[in-house]
Amino acid sequence: MAEPLPTPPPGKLTREEYRRWAEAQSRGRSELLDGEVFAMAPERIAHAEIKAAAWLALRQAIRAAGVGCQALPDGITVEVDDNTDFEPDAIVNCGERPDGNAVAAPNPVVVVEVTSPGTRSVDTGYKLTGYFRVPSIRHYLVVLTERRMVVHHARREDGGIETRMVASGRIEMEPPGIAITVEELFER
Repeated sequence: MAEPLPTPPPGKLTREEYRRWAEAQSRGRSELLDGEVFAMAPERIAHAEIKAAAWLALRQAIRAAGVGCQALPDGITVEVDDNTDFEPDAIVNCGERPDGNAVAAPNPVVVVEVTSPGTRSVDTGYKLTGYFRVPSIRHYLVVLTERRMVVHHARREDGGIETRMVASGRIEMEPPGIAITVEELFER
């Protein structure tokens, strides 16, 4: 049986305090939400396969389009504000390639979250509003594993958010000028 995540220091943490604490841990994964540490549940194999497929589909789309971006896997941080860091399941970061020692994507344009029973409400609520507080983020893909569907939230030119449910076919993301298909995410 897995041991629980070690107890973080009391009170709200700054990003720097959280990172120092998280780097000292030998087990468990977590995110920082408004200064509070939240443990992330162990992953199921199906979840891991879908997020790996998302990263691979994004990587291949970037290469095919020849755009100046990188597909980054889970574990890389998106800094929402001074007290909130998320770790999406996949990221497209555009512009200059980040330093190899960086823990955060400096210019995330696309973020992907693969839902699990315990994260669905956070992924579709708190994270939706949080990600779009980051000016560079243009697309937020929520992969609904049980429905084999993707909810594509896209920032419009006027700053509004357009949402569509995609059960099959292509998901076009402009910028950065790439596309993936729903089918790529659910291949096994």
